[in-house]
Amino acid sequence: METSPSIFLRPFDLSDAEDVLKWAGDDAVTRYLRWTSVRTVEEARQHILLTAIPHPWRHSISLVKDGRSIGCVSVRPDTGDGRCRADLGYAVAREFWGRGIATEAVRMAVEQAFEVFPEVVRLQAVVEVENKASQKVLEKAGFEKEGLLKKYGFCKGGIKDMFLYSFVKGEMRGMGK
Repeated sequence: METSPSIFLRPFDLSDAEDVLKWAGDDAVTRYLRWTSVRTVEEARQHILLTAIPHPWRHSISLVKDGRSIGCVSVRPDTGDGRCRADLGYAVAREFWGRGIATEAVRMAVEQAFEVFPEVVRLQAVVEVENKASQKVLEKAGFEKEGLLKKYGFCKGGIKDMFLYSFVKGEMRGMGK
């Protein structure tokens, strides 16, 4: 396994468009995401402007050495009676798969989310049953698999079975395995 490059999380900027196109334009990266791949720099700019920037907390996974965006991680708090929980999602450029980047980004996001959203005590993620790599990321980051959600959501034109994972504030299980 190659060594994992140092990363940090930061808000997106329109200047990230070319880097975003590289990973968000890769159908393998967006395969399990609810949005379609971007195809041009202008589409990447629009994605940043209309989706990433207005999002409550969507950050670029960026390389420390040059600030380049190599993915994203997002936390979306629920509202009303559900304001104690938030949904987590992420994507990483294919060239960085298998190097611990997603796991490290999720760990960073967990820590930051509980600081930024003080009412949130539970982070959750849904993962398609076929997406073994994402399941492994969440488990290594300390999330617990709670169960199978049959025919839970649409993705890329089909209704998918998904696993529900959670990380509850104060239950620091598995952080570092």
